[in-house]
Amino acid sequence: MAFTFSLNAQEGKVNIEQDRDIDKLLEYKKDVKTVKIYTIQVYNTLDPDKAEREKANFLNAFGTEWPVDTHWNTPNYKVWVGKFATRLEADRALVKIKKKYIDAIILQPKLDKK
Repeated sequence: MAFTFSLNAQEGKVNIEQDRDIDKLLEYKKDVKTVKIYTIQVYNTLDPDKAEREKANFLNAFGTEWPVDTHWNTPNYKVWVGKFATRLEADRALVKIKKKYIDAIILQPKLDKK
């Protein structure tokens, strides 16, 4: 038993009319007070003292090549390294950091502009 199908395509033209307020909304979105960066999380704990110790350990191991901060995000304290403008920069740093911190991960937190 054999089946034969025949399809006929139709050509059409689509016109999209965009509300002018969409352009205003896009401009507003650009001005929102957040900035996209990449950072690397090297440590995560409930204990703020352990986070500070690990921050010091990181600085001893890597020096001041990248900025290191502790962040509190309920209920954890996190040690974040670097403020990278691109994912490529973060990936390059991660290769070096993973030699000591195998659980390090890249994050893209939304931070307020300063």
